[in-house]
Amino acid sequence: MSLDSTDLQILKLLQQDAGLSAAEVAERINLSQPPCWRRIKRLEQQGYIEKRVAMLNRKKLELNNVIYTEVKLTANGRQAVGEFEAAIRSFPEVTECYVMLGRSDFLLRIVTRSIEDYERFFREHLSQLPGVQDIFSSVALSEVKYTTELPLP
Repeated sequence: MSLDSTDLQILKLLQQDAGLSAAEVAERINLSQPPCWRRIKRLEQQGYIEKRVAMLNRKKLELNNVIYTEVKLTANGRQAVGEFEAAIRSFPEVTECYVMLGRSDFLLRIVTRSIEDYERFFREHLSQLPGVQDIFSSVALSEVKYTTELPLP
């Protein structure tokens, strides 16, 4: 299915504020509420809108550290990729995980209250996973840009 300009306007607005009602979206794009609601439902059913969430303020919650960690598995560890992925999914500190091409096998974004909390997570969980050969971590000093909005035409 191709998206028209109205669909893109709806997606853009909902990316900025998922709490908008169909009536509020309709008003902002000069569309009546019933067809706007139908479009939103169609976009949800077709998977363009996966879910609507509240974005929390990480710093207000005292989650002050963002650590990017590259993980390289051993040659034998590659056979246990599924186990590694399942373990990573179970750790709430890991907010993102990507399979990579290049020098590492996985890239993790980890959020903790302190460096000591990251060290504890590293020692008790991450370094204990089977098949892990190398772990390279970088601590973000400050946040220049953070968004969940995708660039829409």
